[in-house]
Amino acid sequence: MLQTLGLLLGCQLLGEITVRGAGLPIPGPVLGLALLVLLLSLRPALTEQLRPTTTVILANLSFLFVPAGVGVIGNLQVFSDDGLVLLFILTVSTVLSMLAAVGTFIGVRYLIEGKTT
Repeated sequence: MLQTLGLLLGCQLLGEITVRGAGLPIPGPVLGLALLVLLLSLRPALTEQLRPTTTVILANLSFLFVPAGVGVIGNLQVFSDDGLVLLFILTVSTVLSMLAAVGTFIGVRYLIEGKTT
């Protein structure tokens, strides 16, 4: 388990170092995930070695939301002061994200199939 955690965190660290060093406009963990996908495509046997560790991590993923919940409770004054504005911003950004996802899907589908329907 320690080796696989080291691999996962190493990919994230390498992505973070690369992004900060090169000044790339993407998050370091995203580049680290791309590196991990590349590693898994080059060495498919690595997938089975990572499976037990990633299963445990995913099974306990809800614990990662505890700090966010504590942050919300710690900033209730902000939510009571600007709650409607925050709700509006969250709604608009969610809709825009959904539209971007649909647009990306349609664009990729068009490129793959060569048609618009």
